[in-house]
Amino acid sequence: MRLTQLGWDEAFAAAFDALEPGAGVQPARVAIEFNYLYRVWTAEGERETTVAGRLKHRARSRSELPAVGDWVAVRTREGQDKGAVIAVLPRRSAFSRKMAGAVTDEQVVAANVDVVFIVMGLDADFNLRRLERYLLLARESGASPVVLLTKPDLNEAAPARLAEAEAVSGSTPVHVVGPKLNTGLDQVAAYLRTGCTGALLGSSGVGKTTIINRLVGQDVRRTREVRESDSRGRHTTAHRELIVLPGGGLMIDTPGMRELQLWDVTEAVRETFDDLEALAALCHFTDCRHRDEPRCAVKAAVADGRLDPRRVESYHKLRGELEELARQQEVRDQREQKRRSR
Repeated sequence: MRLTQLGWDEAFAAAFDALEPGAGVQPARVAIEFNYLYRVWTAEGERETTVAGRLKHRARSRSELPAVGDWVAVRTREGQDKGAVIAVLPRRSAFSRKMAGAVTDEQVVAANVDVVFIVMGLDADFNLRRLERYLLLARESGASPVVLLTKPDLNEAAPARLAEAEAVSGSTPVHVVGPKLNTGLDQVAAYLRTGCTGALLGSSGVGKTTIINRLVGQDVRRTREVRESDSRGRHTTAHRELIVLPGGGLMIDTPGMRELQLWDVTEAVRETFDDLEALAALCHFTDCRHRDEPRCAVKAAVADGRLDPRRVESYHKLRGELEELARQQEVRDQREQKRRSR
C-alpha cells in the first residue's frame, strides 16, 4: 500500500525529514491502539509496535503519545518482529476530550482527521444538548464537522427533529442516512476522497459500525441490536481503528461515547452558540453573564420566544464546565512544576 493512500503528503514528509531519522526508521500511520501496543501501517505493510521508552518518559501528558490516526516514526531492528515508535509527527487535527474520572488530562480520540461525522439516532438517542457538545469538540479539533442522523424509519417526527438539529448545527452540514436500509451513504462517501480521513463519533447503537460495513461493502465490523425501550446498545466497537475504504478514503471507527467531557473548547463555544453570542453583543453590560443582570438581550430573547431557554441553560452549563476545567488544569500545572523543580 502506498503511503499516499493512507493520507501521507508533503507536509508530513517534511516533518519526518526534520527528525533526521537515520537508518532503520520509517514513517507509519497508527491503525489500532491497545494500551501502549500499536498496530501501524508502513509502506511495507502492517507491523506491531510499542512506544520507545525515551518517548514515553518525555511525554508530559497521555495526549503526547500516539493515538489512532497519528503519523509516527517507527524504528525497526533486523531480526525483530516488533518496531518502536520513537516520535509522533505534528498533528493536523485532533479530536480530544477530558479523560474519564478524576484525572485532569487530555485524551486524543482520533488524530489527523479531515471530517468528523457526528452520528445521532432519530430515535430515543436524539439529544440536542449532546449534539452541542460534539460540535464544540469537533470544531475545536481542526477537522470539518458533519452531522449524520440515522434511523429515520423509527420516528414519525423525523422531519421536525431534522429541523431542530439543523438549527443547532448552524453552518455544519446535516444529512439523514439509513445505514441498515443502505440509504444516504453516498453522501458520506462523497466526503472521503483518496487519502482523506473521516471519524465516526456518537453513542453506542446509532449505526456507526453499520455505516463502516456499508462503505466497505462487507461486514468487517460486528454489529449488535439495541434495546427498543431506550435505543441504547452495548459497545460493538471495543477499540478505535483506522479502516481503509475501497473508494480510497479512510474511516476511524470509535467505541460509543454517550458522555463527553469537554477539553479546551473556548473558541468553539463562540461558533457553536453564534446565535447567543450575537445577542450577547447587544447586552447593556459588556461583561453580562445573562443571569441576573438588567437590560440583558439574551434574557429578552428568551422572554419573547426568539431563543430556546434550554439552549441558554446548556450554554451556562458548558461555560461552567470550562471554568472548572481551567481551574483543574491550573492545579495540575502547579503540581507538575513542583514535581519538576525537586
